[in-house]
Amino acid sequence: MTNPEAPRPESSRSDAANPSPAGENKTPEGAAPERVSATPAALELIARLRAKHGDLMFHQSGGCCDGSAPMCYPAGDLLLDDNDILLGELDGCPFYMAAFQYKYWEHTHLILDVVKGRGSSFSLEIPLGLRFVTRSRLMD
Repeated sequence: MTNPEAPRPESSRSDAANPSPAGENKTPEGAAPERVSATPAALELIARLRAKHGDLMFHQSGGCCDGSAPMCYPAGDLLLDDNDILLGELDGCPFYMAAFQYKYWEHTHLILDVVKGRGSSFSLEIPLGLRFVTRSRLMD
């Protein structure tokens, strides 16, 4: 069942990985592919994780164990539903966020970065002593 208040896509993106059981990639209405980006350090870690785990996906966590943190999973390991929206891709990896959380972040550009330290999450980089973090800036 589709959430009628969730941002709807302008068009379908068939080039993105689609682990969503709903069978639809959703991009917020009017969103540009540049809504998310990654630092060189994050791109290097993505390549390292992809070499070990295969295709990847990201989901911006909305809380619980590790606060609001980007989570990296093997593609399809996190089941998505109509409440998740596709913000863009990072080096071919889809980056999702819950629609309720997007309402708070809709005016920001998210930048995936990496820092030393272990988080308390299930994200793939944690055993390496590294963790992804989300930095942001206001959209122009």
